[in-house]
Amino acid sequence: MLTQFRFENFKSWRDTGEIRMAPLTGIFGPNSSGKTAILQFLLMLKQTVESSDRNLVLNLGNERTFANLGTSYDILHQHQLPGNIRFSLSWKINESIFGMMDNYILSFMSNIKFDVDQINVEEFSYQLFQKNEDKTGNKVGARINRDKNRESKYVIFEDCPDFGEYNSKKDLLNFHCVDGESKEIIYSELVKSYGFPINASFSILSLEMGEVFSPVLVFEFESLFSKIHYLGPLREYPQRSYLWSGERPQDVGKKGEFIASVLLACRKQDLNVEERVAYWLKELGLIHDFQVQPIAKNRQEYEIRVRRFSNSPEVLITDVGFGVSQILPVLVLCYYVPEGSIVILEQPEIHLHPSVQAGLADVFIDVIKTRNVQIILESHSEHLLRRLQRRIAEEHKDMTAEDAALYFCSIDDTGTSKLTELELDTYGNINNWPQGFFGDEMGDLVAMTEAAMRRQAAKS
Repeated sequence: MLTQFRFENFKSWRDTGEIRMAPLTGIFGPNSSGKTAILQFLLMLKQTVESSDRNLVLNLGNERTFANLGTSYDILHQHQLPGNIRFSLSWKINESIFGMMDNYILSFMSNIKFDVDQINVEEFSYQLFQKNEDKTGNKVGARINRDKNRESKYVIFEDCPDFGEYNSKKDLLNFHCVDGESKEIIYSELVKSYGFPINASFSILSLEMGEVFSPVLVFEFESLFSKIHYLGPLREYPQRSYLWSGERPQDVGKKGEFIASVLLACRKQDLNVEERVAYWLKELGLIHDFQVQPIAKNRQEYEIRVRRFSNSPEVLITDVGFGVSQILPVLVLCYYVPEGSIVILEQPEIHLHPSVQAGLADVFIDVIKTRNVQIILESHSEHLLRRLQRRIAEEHKDMTAEDAALYFCSIDDTGTSKLTELELDTYGNINNWPQGFFGDEMGDLVAMTEAAMRRQAAKS
């Protein structure tokens, strides 16, 4: 689970400040205030990890990736080239090749230089520490110095002092390990924006764990982003038929395009997914039940058929309200991903009635509490937020204010975004409610009353 996140100089953000990440993290605010950029930064790191190019520092994306960010000019704050983007993130290590490590947090920090024609890492580091203590654990990392000919020297450090370096002009060098012994290492490049040279091995020392070697740190970074699943705000239109050849998708796809394949694959391994989805569709008052069935025997084409009420006939999903097809990927994704996953959702409430938007809060609480899935969402829904506040006040399923981290984005006239953490108390109250958070409801009511009084006075 992500516990902290921060970045500087990315799109409309000069600096987000440290963002506390909770099991349920919600980002609210007006249009074009910088909400989506927060999610895009995480998606940029995910598609970098998943790229097959080991020398690609950052994958800015294309039409096939999670985020298509354009060029360095497009993503730098105020489009200032050259420039640097700095970021840090921390995450709780639940289970790794070490076994259970519930009391440890791994932190990563990076500084990346953007020029007109290339992107280079200037420095990055890893730090391991106990979650309830200050960040006093050992740190290892790499600093990269380039001369005027762009030759590179990689300085490996532990707790800041230099103890070894790689020089691009040399094939062999003496590398001083943590234990003080000298070893001869063949030069190799860094891996993307977070990986040490492949043939370098050194460690973070921990009293409880002994030594944690550098390849393991990189493995933990990549494992974190392999757990992230994303569903965008623009989902596929419902289809009259779906093809399935027996595959088991990783998730529902960024537009929900694999929804039928996921449901069919679950029938062989996890019937609970379909049961939970059916339960919530009924609980939210959308439909009575649904099923995915072949259009004919021995065919690869399937249909999703739904029944609105217990006594009504079955119809195709295309023949009921659009909202059902839009919430279905949200529900399936939440109950399909492995426990311990991170789910990023953009506008999960889109095309939904206000009462269903409120019900989504109950879905998310159930998911984080019963499946240990972290949910990070961007939303415009007052109804979802109000239900969440209510559930915290009621201590529904032991939901507390600490289980939620809520933020409000705003933007000034220079195009710079600002992030405000909402002060949520134990009774669900927001003590620093931003002005105009969800528009001016009271102002509209006052204006309507005054208009009615003027019209009544004119008639008399």
